[in-house]
Amino acid sequence: MHNSDLLRHMLHQMYRIRFFEQRLKDFYDYQGYFEQSQPSTEAQNTDDLLTCTMYDFSSEGMIGGAVHLYIGEEAVATGVCAALRDDDYVTSTHRGHGHAIAKGMDLRLMLAELMGRADGCCRGCGGSMHIFDITHGLLGGNGIVGAGMPLALGPAFAAKYRGTDGVSVAFFGEGASNQGTFHESLNLAALWKLPVLFVCENNLYAASTPACIALPTPDIAPRAQGYGIPGVIVDGQDVVAVYEAAAKAVARARAGDGPTLIEAKTYRFEGHCGVSSGHQNPEECEEWRRRDPLALHEARLLAEEHMTQPEIDALRASVLAEVEEAVEFAQASPWPSPEILAEI
Repeated sequence: MHNSDLLRHMLHQMYRIRFFEQRLKDFYDYQGYFEQSQPSTEAQNTDDLLTCTMYDFSSEGMIGGAVHLYIGEEAVATGVCAALRDDDYVTSTHRGHGHAIAKGMDLRLMLAELMGRADGCCRGCGGSMHIFDITHGLLGGNGIVGAGMPLALGPAFAAKYRGTDGVSVAFFGEGASNQGTFHESLNLAALWKLPVLFVCENNLYAASTPACIALPTPDIAPRAQGYGIPGVIVDGQDVVAVYEAAAKAVARARAGDGPTLIEAKTYRFEGHCGVSSGHQNPEECEEWRRRDPLALHEARLLAEEHMTQPEIDALRASVLAEVEEAVEFAQASPWPSPEILAEI
């Protein structure tokens, strides 16, 4: 049995991720380009769809460029980061909003960055796929598949070299497990016994490619055996299960016993990116929605009497208010000046 403060904290973080990203969806529309709320069937099959997604700033405060939503996977980032300290490091992915928020990112600075505003965490020059916050140990997202894994070895090596007990975490998707950098990173981390966690968010799709046609076996974790390190499979919809696996791996890393590969079986409820109309496999998605990580954790908190329904309702309201405050902050933030390019 975990203490109530920890369990409530994890619900709070999952709410922050979910409600933040739900609000992001409101900042996409096609009215300025197609003069209608949704693109026509013809437009969906042309370059116009990409043009609109990338360059239509007709809506006030619109987010330009691709945004990869984390909705449905909140338990993974939350459970892992709940086992970390503020001075531990995380490398993220193109689908990295959840990692940033779970690591302590200020929603105001994050949304300002997504809107390309000067008050953003990267002064409006990074955007959705390059969220960065060194004060909370977030070494940034990355648009290159699998590129965060070797970067996570840097702070892990630094901690080992300096004799501290710091830990780093590399989040990645199952698609990245077929990249050479996955094997190179695991090999070096195992060889040097670096304090790093490799966290595979296996959401069954790499962009639009189903894992069943890209992977020879359904599981990633057994690959750790080839490098002599633990490989753990965990229910990625259960935030407590994720936390327990991460806490064990973190303790192992801090003790100097080296890396761990954690595979979290999870699912994203939205399409790959941007303003897609939904998941490409709606029937499968509906099955996974029955195990929504937020609903599962709410039910646990109520059943174990860690929270009452009014307390849950109040928490939801407070997070929704935090998100709206972030929206107001971001929309009021100025655009960056051209001179900023000479300073960064």
